[in-house]
Amino acid sequence: MGERIDATAVAPSALGVAERIQARRPQMSSAMAKIAALLLEQPTAPLELSITELAARAGTSPATVTRFCRLIGYSGYVPLRVGVAADVGRGDVHASWHTDIGRAFDPEDSSRDVLHALLHAHTRSVQATASSVDLEQMDRIATAVAGCRHLDIYGIGGSGFMADELQSRLYRIGINVHAWSEVHSGLASASIQDESSVAIGISNTGRTRETIQMLSQANSSGAYTVALTNSPDSPLAAVAHDHVVAAAPEEYLQPDDLSAKHSQLFLLDLLYLLVAQRDFARTTTKLAASAMAVLPHRTSLRSRPRRTATAPATATDTASERPESEPHV
Repeated sequence: MGERIDATAVAPSALGVAERIQARRPQMSSAMAKIAALLLEQPTAPLELSITELAARAGTSPATVTRFCRLIGYSGYVPLRVGVAADVGRGDVHASWHTDIGRAFDPEDSSRDVLHALLHAHTRSVQATASSVDLEQMDRIATAVAGCRHLDIYGIGGSGFMADELQSRLYRIGINVHAWSEVHSGLASASIQDESSVAIGISNTGRTRETIQMLSQANSSGAYTVALTNSPDSPLAAVAHDHVVAAAPEEYLQPDDLSAKHSQLFLLDLLYLLVAQRDFARTTTKLAASAMAVLPHRTSLRSRPRRTATAPATATDTASERPESEPHV
């Protein structure tokens, strides 16, 4: 098939990624040639993209990316990323730092400088998100969620945590909701949705293939679909009825930085509150019921004896601070 590697002909470790690619181009299939062209044009792409994202950008599959890595002398995608990082580091150690951490920070910055730069980046991302929110659109989405038969939320990796967070909040106020971070289960759920369902796909880049597949399946099943990404031109936005943008500061190169997560949480919090408003009676009843259910597992502050700075804790003090549900041993 032209992809078998001759162990004696593998490029020496001293060769950079670009040199390895050029040496093996004659042996590459058309799918591998697309990966080669992408990496020669964007040498640091493996540092910024997962294997799934890089495969999608090159128009091929993760399995082909893995075979490509082996053809040019790496055992897999992670060693390829190490090779790319080493190439960047040989050229400029600061360029390597900026690729991994972001342009807003320098390795010589003081802790105060890092704090101020970080606060500025996070504040800007939330402000930019708020300034671009289409409130009519958010009202439309909230109304659909509040009245739907079932809500699916799809997210992979870090976006899966966002999906779980929204599920937890909405479930407590009476929404029949499931979050899916595993594509097979997500596709199965998406396939049985209908016109009375809503599906939300979360992906910062909007290029995560599994999330695109799940949201696309929900769309085909008749559900009202919503994409949450940082780009209105993303593939995920293309398969959704509505698209909500969570801004990320340009200083960051990593697609999964926490400032992007804060922007996503800001929008999810807004959606949760708007949904909660749609049926105030149901919301308050459900929240009161769940609060009462967990109350026995919270330690009362009023019964705790106050300690002075010089008074050590006694055995009685320690015992009195145990939750009521915890047995004394």
